[in-house]
Amino acid sequence: MKYYIIAGEASGDLHGSNLMKALFKQDEHADIRFWGGDLMQNVGGELVLHYKERQFMGFAEVIFNLRKILGLIKFCKTDIKTFQPDVIIFIDNSGFNLRVAKWAKEHKFKTHYYISPQVWASRANRVEKIKRDVDAMYCILPFEKAFYAKYNFDVNFVGHPLIDAIADRPQVEDDFFRKENNLSDLPIIALLPGSRKQEITKMLGVMLSLVDDFEDYQFVIAGAPSQDFDFYKPFIKHDNINFISNKTYDLLSVSTAALVTSGTATLETALFKVPQVVCYKANAISYQIAKRIITLKYISLVNLIMDREVVTELIQGDLNKKRLKKELTAILDSENREQLFLDYYELEKILGGRGASENAAKLIVASIKDANN
Repeated sequence: MKYYIIAGEASGDLHGSNLMKALFKQDEHADIRFWGGDLMQNVGGELVLHYKERQFMGFAEVIFNLRKILGLIKFCKTDIKTFQPDVIIFIDNSGFNLRVAKWAKEHKFKTHYYISPQVWASRANRVEKIKRDVDAMYCILPFEKAFYAKYNFDVNFVGHPLIDAIADRPQVEDDFFRKENNLSDLPIIALLPGSRKQEITKMLGVMLSLVDDFEDYQFVIAGAPSQDFDFYKPFIKHDNINFISNKTYDLLSVSTAALVTSGTATLETALFKVPQVVCYKANAISYQIAKRIITLKYISLVNLIMDREVVTELIQGDLNKKRLKKELTAILDSENREQLFLDYYELEKILGGRGASENAAKLIVASIKDANN
């Protein structure tokens, strides 16, 4: 059968590559054409366009590149028509994918969506469009099934692919990792300040303000692959601050605690069983707009999935040196750590264990076979 997959960023490339591996297992004659990245390309199939060619962050950047984006959507539609797939599989990236899905549904293509857009966080009105344009949805967060049920849309919860991604990675020896990266024997506090320059600038200064108060620990910045070391250099003003680029999983595997910018990294940190404080700070105008659009009790995936406060969230004005010092001290306390570990194990159980990609692939292949019979 013929599969057309559209992923639009680094995380989509990761999850898309694992889905492709699972599709090839389920269908040895699978013919896959895709928009993605290096990881998907390494699996096989034929790459149409690398996600780096269409990475536009923020409202202004999208407006400035609107002509290019519309041109890419038009090209995508033409390419699908030429390929004539049995199914189109969209991975997250709703801004681009939902526009293509509308057209694809109108032209009688089978439309499947892996990793739901975060319509539960804002703009829930998009659910009606998803119901109209998507034949099958495969969700990776357990509460999404109940959310869609409120709109009479039956979706599949397949588990979270991060569990597989973390479990399948090569194990790292603590001593070797420290030696390779010039780290001391002191316990490590990992700093995950995000990947974009604006958020790194806002988070990292506050995080590093604690260095003098925790002299028995070493602080290690997890550098994002999208940023050069020169960008981080001005922040490193202390002997007890180290920098490691593009090795976040390895770093988390040997860390004692972490200060983490809100996002997927909060869930990754929890799955590595590292006690954390979640940090978030935006400029005042963006924050006020977000407050009016987003109607969630929590900002971290850990707390959203557990539906209670498992990890402390320091948002906007609460993200200051005094509060951060207090909360970091708390997660270094043995009693608090034990409770966090228990909560993390419960979280992993709720996420459904291993096999998200295989579960999704089985459902996709079975659905298309049934439709073709």
